[in-house]
Amino acid sequence: RVLLGGIVRSGYPFAMAFSSTMSTLSLAASKSVAIRGDAVRVNAAKPRAGAAGFTVSANADADRLRLHNLSPLEGSRRTKKRVGRGYGAGQGGSCGLGMRGQKAKKGPGTRTGFEGGQTPMYRRFPKLRGIAGGNSNAVNKHVVVNIGDLAEAVAANKLDGSAEITLESLKSAGLIKATGFYRNLPLKVLGEGELTSGLKVKAAAFSESAKAKLEAAGGSCEVIPARPKWSREAAAAAAK
Repeated sequence: RVLLGGIVRSGYPFAMAFSSTMSTLSLAASKSVAIRGDAVRVNAAKPRAGAAGFTVSANADADRLRLHNLSPLEGSRRTKKRVGRGYGAGQGGSCGLGMRGQKAKKGPGTRTGFEGGQTPMYRRFPKLRGIAGGNSNAVNKHVVVNIGDLAEAVAANKLDGSAEITLESLKSAGLIKATGFYRNLPLKVLGEGELTSGLKVKAAAFSESAKAKLEAAGGSCEVIPARPKWSREAAAAAAK
């Protein structure tokens, strides 16, 4: 007698008989019906208070579910593919590994990117310069403008030579189109070109040649202090 707490799966008809008290259930298969290979799964369950007992039993005169007539569920076991057993089997002489070579033998194969000794692809192709090629030092840290560009803008009346020249004035004049990644970068003045009139320029950095040319023309160079880099120690000190 087994407590029915799960599922009994079978594709064969069974004769069921209920007692008058509905406490037992007898399952019996006729002698002409084979129940070998049926999958049976029974899970134990805790009886509830006030519930009638429910049991399952198989008649002794019929074939019963035993260890010798049980079989695994369909699809749970698969036959291993037999290779190297002749061409009629589908995976015959080379077993699907090709004709000789390192990959057809035992042991490790070739490493990733290996091309048999010739120059591999990752060495044949040219590399990109700068940040695209993996050089993080090539990332632009400033928006640059040359002395010659400032002189041309003043001559074309795009800039007021008597006013201070800042990053905002250069953007409004169209000399600098800082968009995307460049919109938050500070300004740096370079020394390419010639300058005849003195200009007052405010920027985050100046090259040595730009500073010398501005001062020689009677202008001035004012360095704007850079925004301090955030650090945990500085933030903690500012919070006190």
